[in-house]
Amino acid sequence: MEIRADPMEVGRARRWARSRLAGCGIGQDEPLAETVVLLISELVTNAVVHTGCPAVLRMLLPHQHAEGAGAVRVEVADSSSRTPRPRQAEGDDTNGRGLELVSGLADRWGWHRESGGKRIWCELGPATEG
Repeated sequence: MEIRADPMEVGRARRWARSRLAGCGIGQDEPLAETVVLLISELVTNAVVHTGCPAVLRMLLPHQHAEGAGAVRVEVADSSSRTPRPRQAEGDDTNGRGLELVSGLADRWGWHRESGGKRIWCELGPATEG
């Protein structure tokens, strides 16, 4: 899904994710769906707010992995060279917790530079190889 550099895109990304999950038989009230939607919300928000660049959201569901593993993988790629950095939010801060939430909710997460930008990813479920 292509994401414009607009905070309104976060809601559209959540709706897209819920629709894709429902299409695979994962109900929106299931814990997996709620967690995936929250992770997408955080990663898309970070891309839109901190880079000011358009981004591409990708969600790989278990049946889409070549090896058939049960992990759900979320990726957000953007054209910014700005490094994602976890921040330490203080008690009443209204932002600065995005990557901390991703780290706490995802089984694995990371990022890597790509030609023309970077890709940040996270996974829920069994580890995939490759």
